[in-house]
Amino acid sequence: MNDLRSSAAPLDQAGQISQLVDPTEETRRALLVTVNATPADRASLESLHGQVWSTEELARDFEVLGFAAPFVVVRRRTDGRAGSLMFQHHPRFYFCFEVDHE
Repeated sequence: MNDLRSSAAPLDQAGQISQLVDPTEETRRALLVTVNATPADRASLESLHGQVWSTEELARDFEVLGFAAPFVVVRRRTDGRAGSLMFQHHPRFYFCFEVDHE
């Protein structure tokens, strides 16, 4: 994963930082509305998606590499595998862990 803080942002002709284009933004915004429209309790999320993590459990089991709501990019502490989870805002729960395929 590229660290955006260490890379130079593109400049426009006036020397201003140009807008970065995120091809996933529209899809992510739609998912964000759907995920947070009717927030689920933990038991409901577990019945739909399997394992669910609270914020504290997420910090215990994963290193967080970045957020792009409603997704969080993580590295699993047990084996170092990178992947992603979805999350809902309130109550904050993380679910749908997917390992990145190289």
